[in-house]
Amino acid sequence: MAAAVLSAEERVIVPRRNIVAVLALACGLLWGAASVSGAGDYFQIQVVDDQTGRGVPLVELETVNRLRYITDSAGRVAFAEPGLMGQTIFFYVRSHGYEFPKDGFGYAGRRLKTEPGGKTVLKIKRLNIAERLYRITGEGIYRDSVLLGEKTPLAEPLGSGQAAGQDSVQVALYRGKLYWFWGDTSRLKYPLGHFWMAGATSDLPGKGGLDPAEGVNLRYFVDADGFSRPTCRLGVKGGPVWSDGFLTVADEAGRERLLCHYAHMKSLGEMLDHGLAVFNDDKAEFEKLAEFKLADLARCPHGQPIRHRDASGDWFYFGCPFPLARVKPELKRLADPASYEVWTRSGWKSETKRFDAAEERKLIRAGKLKQSEARFQPVDTDTGKPLAIHAGSVCWNEFRKRWLMIAVAQGGGPSFLGEVYYAEAAELTGPWLRAKKIVTHDKYSFYNPVQHPFFDQAGGRIIYFEGTYAETFSGNPVATPRYDYNQIMYRLDLADPRLEAVRR
Repeated sequence: MAAAVLSAEERVIVPRRNIVAVLALACGLLWGAASVSGAGDYFQIQVVDDQTGRGVPLVELETVNRLRYITDSAGRVAFAEPGLMGQTIFFYVRSHGYEFPKDGFGYAGRRLKTEPGGKTVLKIKRLNIAERLYRITGEGIYRDSVLLGEKTPLAEPLGSGQAAGQDSVQVALYRGKLYWFWGDTSRLKYPLGHFWMAGATSDLPGKGGLDPAEGVNLRYFVDADGFSRPTCRLGVKGGPVWSDGFLTVADEAGRERLLCHYAHMKSLGEMLDHGLAVFNDDKAEFEKLAEFKLADLARCPHGQPIRHRDASGDWFYFGCPFPLARVKPELKRLADPASYEVWTRSGWKSETKRFDAAEERKLIRAGKLKQSEARFQPVDTDTGKPLAIHAGSVCWNEFRKRWLMIAVAQGGGPSFLGEVYYAEAAELTGPWLRAKKIVTHDKYSFYNPVQHPFFDQAGGRIIYFEGTYAETFSGNPVATPRYDYNQIMYRLDLADPRLEAVRR
């Protein structure tokens, strides 16, 4: 990076201090001859969780003539619709995993007198066990709160990095800060964004960072225009680069290094090459460290890594979510596929094929393995049916003194890839016997969820996780404005009695 360019830590977007005035002018909403120019011209609707009193993001309010409004991360809508102000308006109220009371005719909604400067609070019942907190990425995170002149927790409440949408997060604690990376990133000025891993940093809670219940102040690596720039281009000429397996390890000199597995793709299902990359702190981007054979897809960092020491030693474990590969935490071993071990029916072995959930299902269908003897086939505690786990993460939890899995199941409805489950196991390799649904979506995806153990609170009783909320794979023809293809944070109280079914 040239000397005249800001350092990686300093390359952030300047907060837009006058954004309230700019947005108010841009709205240009008129009621007769009156112009909407200030917070007092809006009617504020806030939807709150009836259990916690906290504002609920991603709640849809729809009028009888099908005007639709979506609450921001504080659960607010700034309503100023020409022709509808000063009237009594009926709003349908709905949200994934939440329920609003129905009237005598079966309509879930409320009639509201939409007076400028007025305010109302609607309580919504949470059916999800996990609580939806806020959107992390994208534009307009606190849009309505800003229009209403309400206080917000973020330094940039309208979004950072000029990113319209970001796919599948990876986070690593590196040199005292959190480093966040995402896959394909869309931009506002053109339908195509970039496809080589966006990145940002944030401070840890208690060390300059926000309480995770409030939000995450992201500082993006940006280009000259202020748009999130690639951090994992790796010199490739064409095709996206997707990275996962982010971890830190000491090099030969004892210096902490940030590594990731990269996959150079030709298409969604065809890989051109893959390997190991290392972060260059001066350039704030990754560089190739080692290239692996295409056959070595199991013998490389992948998924959400776990560092764990047990009787067999200190290891990195890899899986998505089931940990089925491991390697010693040494730079030279991480770069050598021959150093990796995979899980088999007889334990950890090298130079052999791994035994995973798909292999278990084959044996179960062939009558060679009982469902009750499987390690990677949890059943839904509500239905008793086996779950096809798609992706997620596994973390150790001090409160439960067990390994926890937060993962999405494939199929089973009401969404194809949006049902989030919680499970526990005494060992990393299971058996994972039972799982409880904690978040549901109606024909919408919420894929690649990941728990953030560095955000754990109350001795691990409160945990935080996020995932990608996307219309992709859902079959839903209507994408949610602003929220679509972005990350949403949830928290889960492990003392919730509804989780007891997992522990029996």
